[in-house]
Amino acid sequence: MDASAILNVMEEIIDDSHTGVLSTVDGDGHPRARWMTPTVIRGREGFIYTVSVPTFRKTSDIESHPGVEWMFQTRSLNQVLNARGRAQVIDNPALKSEVLESIGGHMTVFWRINPDTSDFIVIETQIEELEYFQPTKGRRFIASIEKGRGE
Repeated sequence: MDASAILNVMEEIIDDSHTGVLSTVDGDGHPRARWMTPTVIRGREGFIYTVSVPTFRKTSDIESHPGVEWMFQTRSLNQVLNARGRAQVIDNPALKSEVLESIGGHMTVFWRINPDTSDFIVIETQIEELEYFQPTKGRRFIASIEKGRGE
């Protein structure tokens, strides 16, 4: 299975579950994992997007240590996908609008913790490696993504 096929599987899983686990490294070098609402945007293959608040810890973690890992799974747990890459924090009105259009309906919890709908940033992850696992079939596929792809 090549990178393009695995990216398609990732998109299907995200479209179905609307959740993923984002892992970062904090200032002390410890891993931090949290549930997020991710999305992929058509025409930007090889990237994962989500939102956060500028003052949340994950924002400073990413600015200090941009290497991150995402984990996605189907509800039945028959497909698990990990995406490793480099994240950056972006505060761009056009991108914020595009990401909100894609995931806004699935962000109920985010708006409860952050009622100021104008106070958020986008976290963009450029995927470098994908690992797709089908536990019930005992199959695992790993693919690298070329830098610059999707730009």
